[in-house]
Amino acid sequence: MSPDILPSPYASTVAAMRRLTREIFDYALAECDIRNAFSNSIRFSEGTLEVGGYGYDLGGFERIAVLSIGKAGHGMAAALSQLVPVEITGIIACSVPPKSPVAGFRYFYGGHPLPNEDSLRAGEAILDLLYRLPERSLMLFLISGGASAIAEKPKNPALTLSDVVGTNRVLVHSGAPIAEINAVRKHLSAIKGGRMAEAAFPAAQLSLLVSDVPDRALDALASGPTMPDSSTVADCYKIARDYHLIDGFPERVRLIFEDEELSETPKPSDAAFANSRYVTVLSNRSAVEAATSCAKSLGFTVETDDSCDDWDYAQAADHLLERLRSSRQRSSRVCLVSGGEVTVTVGNESGVGGRNQQFALYCADQIAGESIAVLSAGTDGIDGNSPAAGAIVDGTTRARARQHGLDIASAISQFDAFPLLHAIGDALIIGPTGNNVRDLRILLAY
Repeated sequence: MSPDILPSPYASTVAAMRRLTREIFDYALAECDIRNAFSNSIRFSEGTLEVGGYGYDLGGFERIAVLSIGKAGHGMAAALSQLVPVEITGIIACSVPPKSPVAGFRYFYGGHPLPNEDSLRAGEAILDLLYRLPERSLMLFLISGGASAIAEKPKNPALTLSDVVGTNRVLVHSGAPIAEINAVRKHLSAIKGGRMAEAAFPAAQLSLLVSDVPDRALDALASGPTMPDSSTVADCYKIARDYHLIDGFPERVRLIFEDEELSETPKPSDAAFANSRYVTVLSNRSAVEAATSCAKSLGFTVETDDSCDDWDYAQAADHLLERLRSSRQRSSRVCLVSGGEVTVTVGNESGVGGRNQQFALYCADQIAGESIAVLSAGTDGIDGNSPAAGAIVDGTTRARARQHGLDIASAISQFDAFPLLHAIGDALIIGPTGNNVRDLRILLAY
């Protein structure tokens, strides 16, 4: 018998594990529902908006404006409008047109992972709204992951959409952690790195966050448009050198780096932040805790491991699989839940896939013949340039791929995971969720 093929008594076990990984993931998505999170976080009583320990008497403001940006842009604005029974208007920049737009809002449908023309139109409209705010205004920023591409305006007016897209493509494929990618984006942008807060000053500002970045680096969310920037121009030049980015940048951006013409972003002492508050409504922790709760209810001994956040996908997979196998020596039913994002350094020529599918396919090669199932997926429902959120693989994946004449090693080396996973039924396709709290990895063994 091929070492790839599990003995027949284990076939039903593997099928059950695949179902359970999906059940745990679906439960985590449901528990991270934006409407529920807003309902639990926001109170409105007698004209006062209360959130995160902050209170705002809405009758004391000349204008209340809302800017909702990111993959959860529509969902956050819709949830807020249901909780606050006063007229609110503003801008929503998201990636997918909603079935029922929120009244009173102007919509832009920016590109992701790369900006499009609407991304630039959104950036222009955002600055126009902020600069026109009366002094006695309350500016509500609803910020979620994906906004770095969905809304943009270059700091240097000479930069075109082609320059922005080319720069983002280089950054996304660099293998750099998201915080470093966003540090560069901030310093090239007129709306990122605290510059929206500058534009809104002196209005009172409240930012509600659905975070797809590490809790320790919230100013990386959407490239931190309303937060003081912890990164510097010196950091950007070092990142560009360390990841050999400069020669890949479009010419106008390359010259900015070669001539060191980046301008500094606002820092914590800037007056723009004197009246700014920030509340995290949802984060990756929310998804990890929900997945852990579900797995425990299903009778698993559950461990969590977020230590591999921002690790290379193969290094992360080796680490998590080693921990899973070790845990299985102590318990008959083991679940390992891991949050955050792994990194993939993509070559000039790449296929269709994303970091979750790359991670999962690598795992499939390592667990061939074992009674293990692995799910890795994005909570936004989108993984890289594919239609999948990620994948569910198991100890039979490699054998099934070979039966289809497909080679896992070749797919991994060509960053072309989706065609193989889709062909054998291991791709996880759920469509855009309208949310984004980073990735989840769920590993089961029994």
